[in-house]
Amino acid sequence: MSFSKETKRELCALKISDERKKYAFAYGMALFSKYFSTKAISFTTGCKAVAVLYAETLSALTSAIVETSCTLTKRREEKDIYTLSVPDSEDCGRIFDYFGHVDNTPSLRINRANIESEEYIPYFLRGAFLVCGNVTDPEKDYHMEFVVPHMNLANDLSRLMSEIDIMRNEPNIVRRKGSYIVYLKGSDLISDMLTYIGAQMASLDIIQQQIYKSVRNKVNRQINSETANSNKTAAAAARQLRAIGIIREKRGLGYLSEELRELAQLREENPEYNLRELGEALSTPISRSGVNHRIMKIMEIAQELSETEN
Repeated sequence: MSFSKETKRELCALKISDERKKYAFAYGMALFSKYFSTKAISFTTGCKAVAVLYAETLSALTSAIVETSCTLTKRREEKDIYTLSVPDSEDCGRIFDYFGHVDNTPSLRINRANIESEEYIPYFLRGAFLVCGNVTDPEKDYHMEFVVPHMNLANDLSRLMSEIDIMRNEPNIVRRKGSYIVYLKGSDLISDMLTYIGAQMASLDIIQQQIYKSVRNKVNRQINSETANSNKTAAAAARQLRAIGIIREKRGLGYLSEELRELAQLREENPEYNLRELGEALSTPISRSGVNHRIMKIMEIAQELSETEN
């Protein structure tokens, strides 16, 4: 399964209890469908979870009938393609009006009244990403994009995203095969955006891959002859940092004992260190096996927190 599809499945599993946030989420899905007008509302997806959530959400909020059809394609691998559509033109008109749009508008734009509060924007962007977004596997590249059918709508999306605190600058826009691509580059920015819209595990995967690449490259520059060992060190460090990140996110490092907290902080500050170097850098130096014992305790605590709080 692709990284993008895994990310969408993670987002689809999130529950939204607040009705206003659910409205903003549904608006993002509807507005960025391939077709959104008084005559047609539809889009296609290769992710079943997105198809199910799209149909359920629009039906629940508007009482419209949303039809789903599935076709099987054969490319590099077989996969199902789902087409979602609202067959009744009266339902299309009602949904269009429900989100504050009028039929005689010359160009489709974001109705900012639907996301007037900053707290609704993450849900709106989550809905938009599910129907028109993609994110590249971080093992290959750091690229996130929204495929938008209309120029002014793409400009509105870019402008909205640029207003978010996590953004360093306005996203880029390029035209491709009749659509407008609003895209982000860079691991930090994409990781922050995924966290912003709720895909925390996908964000951690990107951070882990970034750390892995950083450590691997640094060690390779220092000792080319030890490539195999450096890869092992990088992979181990990435797993440890991910565990520390989970503890920090769920309870804070203060949840750890003093000796484990010191080691966790040291690992975060020195991702390239091996176990021997970590042991020597502690306030009270310990052996490699002693460091390994403490690392295992940290990993166990992270695993327990993940299992009990998911």
